Amino acid sequence: MSTVLYTHSACLDHDTGEFHPECADRLKAINHILEHEDFIYLPREEAPRATREQILRAHTETHYRRVMDAVPQQGLVELDGDTILSPGSGEAALRSAGAVCAAVDEVATGRSRNAFCAVRPPGHHAEREAAMGFCLFSNAAIGALHARDVHGYRRVAVVDFDVHHGNGTQQILWSEPGTFYASTHQQDAFPYTGLPSECGAEGGCMVVNVPLPAGSTSDPFRAAYSDVILPRLHDFAPDFLIISAGFDAHAADPMAHLRLQIGDFQWITRQLLDLARDSAGRRVVSVLEGGYDTRALAACVAAHIRTLMEG
Repeated sequence: MSTVLYTHSACLDHDTGEFHPECADRLKAINHILEHEDFIYLPREEAPRATREQILRAHTETHYRRVMDAVPQQGLVELDGDTILSPGSGEAALRSAGAVCAAVDEVATGRSRNAFCAVRPPGHHAEREAAMGFCLFSNAAIGALHARDVHGYRRVAVVDFDVHHGNGTQQILWSEPGTFYASTHQQDAFPYTGLPSECGAEGGCMVVNVPLPAGSTSDPFRAAYSDVILPRLHDFAPDFLIISAGFDAHAADPMAHLRLQIGDFQWITRQLLDLARDSAGRRVVSVLEGGYDTRALAACVAAHIRTLMEG
């Protein structure tokens, strides 16, 4: 198989309350567009729960317990003004992180060339000891450390094209040897991290941040990759690549002010696949992050998955 989809119905049960942008309608829109005939032969796998051991590679025991113990029996609980828990949130968070680990296993063993994880809650803002920005556990970082520590990959890269900087992924990987984190994101937007000067700890992660001014369109986005990130990633020569695939940099998205189009997400997906073909045996796992205009999100995810399926 070339591409496999990991998801779980529990991800629909993470209820963030009325009018919250990170809602179940996002995943429903993706599920609907994946009913198109283009995806008839796309295998679907049920995401398992992440184990405690998998989560603790990226988070402390205190954080793990704080999140799981806060899941309410009924109603909603605010961890902060943005990050909400409902009775279904613990299961959804475990399935989201578990999807990425299972996808890494699938790709590492050669059963599939690449994978996409259609899951929520997203993860890239969750820090080692803090949930924030809609995120409970850092799915991409958990997957990256799983690839390194379980499967023995020595150079694991995470590339994040969400409109918001993945502060959690960066913080968790910061001192981890054999890792790489790169991000394009809107300058001066939440979470107000991701400066070019943030380069990673000596002997740890190689960090490459390219903030883009509000209003940026295709050309500066593509130049950020062609001129800065892709050359650094090529030099790093990853043997496993994880994509934090946020689609809220689309021009229609209400959460920020970059002006990308569907073709830009197709382009960066193709660039990353080509690089992974050269150094990583085509091993790529992509995990959903942001994207809050449901029509634009669904269309972007469909284009992203079609490109993954082309290999």
